[in-house]
Amino acid sequence: MLWIRALHIIFMVTWFAGLFYLPRLFVYHSLSSDSTSMERFKLMERKLFFGIMTPGAVLTIVFGLWLWLGYGIGGGWLHAKLVLVLVLIAYHVYCGKLMLDFKHDRNRHGHVFYRWLNEFPVVILIAAVILAVVKPF
Repeated sequence: MLWIRALHIIFMVTWFAGLFYLPRLFVYHSLSSDSTSMERFKLMERKLFFGIMTPGAVLTIVFGLWLWLGYGIGGGWLHAKLVLVLVLIAYHVYCGKLMLDFKHDRNRHGHVFYRWLNEFPVVILIAAVILAVVKPF
């Protein structure tokens, strides 16, 4: 079980690295005006989303389900954490939609929006770690 837990944490860190960095790329992308920079950001965003974030998300969920269903890990704290995971999945999908908007030059938001968007996964991470470590209920 410890190996499964370790892999769950490793891929969770990978997923969150992308969740933190992609909106930051959106900040810089929304501030860029030359075509070279804009194309570079499109490439970076695509590679981050499909090469790091999405595999990290899938493997985090796979190993989390393995811990939950295979080893019977549970409790009220887990139900709250699962809600947070669903919120993260929705955030991930929303970031993918924003990435596609940038890809097709349809960005409708300014850099301030993306700066605030960048803070959202921090709140979720803090709550998820507290739930998993402290298990308050």
